[in-house]
Amino acid sequence: MQFLVIAYDGKDEKAMDRRMAVRTAHLTGVEKMRAEGKALYGVAILDTQEKMIGSVMVVEFSSRADLDSWLKVEPYVTGNVWQKIDILPCRVPPLFE
Repeated sequence: MQFLVIAYDGKDEKAMDRRMAVRTAHLTGVEKMRAEGKALYGVAILDTQEKMIGSVMVVEFSSRADLDSWLKVEPYVTGNVWQKIDILPCRVPPLFE
């Protein structure tokens, strides 16, 4: 099952510091998920000054419970970077696969 994950960083003055502190661990995890076929797409959300303020990912897990298990260990969650997360079921059409 595919999911759209829309995650927003905190808005406090330390938000970017938290993001950068765990960014390498986050990207390493995404690379592993990509190799496993779990991370399909990902982008950083930018503000009008092109500063990263969140993330969007399209992921594939066998269930919502498996997605929730990933979120429990995702560095942007454990590092308190993502402070608001919306999750919606979705489907990537064959055109984009």
